[in-house]
Amino acid sequence: MNMSEQAYQSPATSDRRLSTPEPQRMGSWKTPIQILYEYGVVSGDLPVFVMEKAEGEAHQPSFVFSVTIGGVKCTGQGPSKKAAKQQAAEAALKILNIDSESGAVPGRSNTNGIIAEPNNPVGLLQALALQRRWHVPEYIILTESGPPHRKEFTIICRLESLTEQGVGNTKKAAKKEAAEKMVAKFQRLSGSPEITWTPNPSVCFENIRNSTAEKISLLRRNPLSIPNTDYIQMLLDLSKEQGFEVTYFDIDELTVNGQYQCLAELSTNPVTVCHGTGISCSNAHNDAAHSALQYMKIMASSK
Repeated sequence: MNMSEQAYQSPATSDRRLSTPEPQRMGSWKTPIQILYEYGVVSGDLPVFVMEKAEGEAHQPSFVFSVTIGGVKCTGQGPSKKAAKQQAAEAALKILNIDSESGAVPGRSNTNGIIAEPNNPVGLLQALALQRRWHVPEYIILTESGPPHRKEFTIICRLESLTEQGVGNTKKAAKKEAAEKMVAKFQRLSGSPEITWTPNPSVCFENIRNSTAEKISLLRRNPLSIPNTDYIQMLLDLSKEQGFEVTYFDIDELTVNGQYQCLAELSTNPVTVCHGTGISCSNAHNDAAHSALQYMKIMASSK
């Protein structure tokens, strides 16, 4: 696998937002349609709305919408399409025994957290992002190796500032394992099976560029060419000061020269990923950290 050692930035995050059927609102209050969609994402059966009828005068119209989800079909009527859909969604929530105010489902958490469902970690992450109005979970193929009949895939799962990776003999299996690890990480950070962790605000490069803190100031002034420097620790110290996270991903495939390689991912906005190689995994990590620091130095110094 040949990769450039230069850093690259992921596409702008603005196009990664998950669209919802209703405009986003301030606070935790959600419409019946939003609650029904959240339930549908977790259950794997999204609601389908159909306009059954439109009648009345132009100044006093009447709409009828139906919604189908999980074998349940309900209808709603109202003076606007939105009102009719809301009424249909409310009726479906009532039949499904879902609280139309809190979104609580019998047998699940009645708090603002979400209880992990081990059989559907991908759906759970999607529902979590929808409920918390986070970015959509991203799944990126890191490596694909092996003969056609024995393929092995490594996939990275990224959600907000956290990343995990999974391995499997199909893309679906690798994606599921990455999502399972992400759910487990959320639980560890939450201190319980109920996911209550919230991400720190994204760290933009503009903020780093304007920062006068100690570590970033030292990075601007000092060269990155001193032998035997622990760049991993230096990057860790910088990340703690500036508020971003660093994750290392080992790549199973060696370089053409037989060296180990890895990626260092920084949870900046946009996300930054740097490549490193070395005679051991730790050397590859140190090299990737060095590349990341070089990139940070350029970004922190440019105006």
